[in-house]
Amino acid sequence: MAHSAKERWLTEERRTALSAYAFISPFFILFAVFGLFPMIFSFYLSFFRWDGLNPMSYVGLANFQLIFNDPTFFSAIKNTFIIGILGTLPQIIVGILLAFALNSALIRFQHTFRTLVFLPYITSIVAVAIIFGLVFNNQPFGLANYVLSLFNIDPVRWSQEYWPVKIAIATMVFWRWVGYNTIIFLAGMQSIPKELYEAAKIDGATIGQQIRLITVPMLKPFILFVVFTATIGSLQLFTEPLIFLGRGLREEGITMVAYLWRDAFVLNAFGTASAAAIVLFFIIITLTAINLLITNRIGRSKKVM
Repeated sequence: MAHSAKERWLTEERRTALSAYAFISPFFILFAVFGLFPMIFSFYLSFFRWDGLNPMSYVGLANFQLIFNDPTFFSAIKNTFIIGILGTLPQIIVGILLAFALNSALIRFQHTFRTLVFLPYITSIVAVAIIFGLVFNNQPFGLANYVLSLFNIDPVRWSQEYWPVKIAIATMVFWRWVGYNTIIFLAGMQSIPKELYEAAKIDGATIGQQIRLITVPMLKPFILFVVFTATIGSLQLFTEPLIFLGRGLREEGITMVAYLWRDAFVLNAFGTASAAAIVLFFIIITLTAINLLITNRIGRSKKVM
């Protein structure tokens, strides 16, 4: 009877479901071990003082008080947003222009140029940071300073001054991600009916008018997606400032992820690093909610129209 009851429970449909769950289980197991558990443990660790070796000691909200009383933490937040804006806005503008050119007959050998535009995205980020570190060298022989000297401008200390640090890091971010965004915009433009551009040409619209009146309005969903992904990426910026500034991570260029990395792996203060990670988590959640709200409103307005 027990055997027959088991056979009745293990029907063909349930066997198929169990087989499907067995095939997809490795992803969930890996996510639980390397994603979910570290996230939960980070929440737990933010209420403790721990150097990675000695026993943990409960300190309550002391770690949050430490980071909120640290001027460098607020500098890291401000630097993250400034570098994000400096790197994101040019990406969108240049990405749309490049995608428009690659989608039109303005450029020959389009497949080759598409590959070249996307190439920076698959280039090693460490190699990119090292190369740009040479470009933005503080010495007069650095490429950026040499170009400035042609216009009789004194050499700039790119890794030490407030705005030059941010401009240099934002340039790295722009160079690396503009090709990725261009491909996304290009995919969106290929879904726009060509009849709209042909009608605009007949009416005498210039290229600038075509981009402003046809391309940009039709690309709104893609622009929102790029803004969303670029915002999340800028909040997680780490490798560029670390390679460019070194382990010292000067206050002029330190980002939030670099701040919590320094606390954890340089100062061995895993509690304050976890507290900073929690603050960053809630900032990302807030910006994500704002993005979803804007996206939903735009979607509802399109349905009404």
